[in-house]
Amino acid sequence: MNKFKSLLLVGILALAVSCSKNSSNSDDDSTTAQVDKSANLLATGDSANDILSNDNFDKLLIEIAYVTGFKPTEAAIADFTEYLKEHTFKEDIELVYNELSSPSEDDLTLQEIANLETSNRTAFNTGSTLAIYIYFADAPAEGDDLDGGLVTLGAVYRNTSMVIHEVTVRDLASLSSSISEADVETTTLNHEFGHLFGLVDLGTEMVNDHQSESENEDGQLVPDNHCNQAGCLMRAELQFGGSSGKSLLSNSLAQYEDGIKSGCRLSGTTVLSLLQQHTAKTTNTVPLDAECLLDIRANGGRN
Repeated sequence: MNKFKSLLLVGILALAVSCSKNSSNSDDDSTTAQVDKSANLLATGDSANDILSNDNFDKLLIEIAYVTGFKPTEAAIADFTEYLKEHTFKEDIELVYNELSSPSEDDLTLQEIANLETSNRTAFNTGSTLAIYIYFADAPAEGDDLDGGLVTLGAVYRNTSMVIHEVTVRDLASLSSSISEADVETTTLNHEFGHLFGLVDLGTEMVNDHQSESENEDGQLVPDNHCNQAGCLMRAELQFGGSSGKSLLSNSLAQYEDGIKSGCRLSGTTVLSLLQQHTAKTTNTVPLDAECLLDIRANGGRN
């Protein structure tokens, strides 16, 4: 009997050791399987060539994170996808939707938006797939004034990250009977993604100088990473409504707590102006001009 108990005790100990090893191995595997997020936490424009060409990545995985009730229109996403296929060599584009609860904020800074991304983003670069994160917010940007024409529709703040202030997009679209919500969404998405293409001189070098300038807080004219060609999607028509004529540049180049830097904060005035120029045409889609297309081709894009 004592011999049986001894053998039973040895068996239990062996099983415990085995389980402990398996648990340890499982923890090691979990640690090994952790996603490397560093490639998606770079500066705006740093992944321009990777987005435009198929040299390193031949697939785009776009995570569309949206607050409940603020999902973008199907028409805008369809037009946006065609825009990507037109200017990049990415034929394989996968969209994943991530519905989120509201952060319950009256407005949002880019730092707060970046913090929300840290908490909620699920798509990151893996293998030959390059991941993009787009957050559709239910709150306006900090400092917006719709009545005064001071509004921000979208912003890019990392190499694969952008925000669309969907609540502001809808408010702006409601001001015009000839411009739809989908029109404003598409133009904002395409403009902001133009900066992820590296435009203008934001990771994609200019073939010819066509960068516009804006006044900074000191009243000096400095390059603003937008196009100076009339009618271009990347045009820097960055004047707010009202008599102040204040430029967006002082906001767009602000630094944030962890080094986040906005290459662009697109104003509602800009979008309405661009779209109204195209209302007489068969489409409200605003195109890139010849100079921006030259830059894209030179950095590995389609056209």
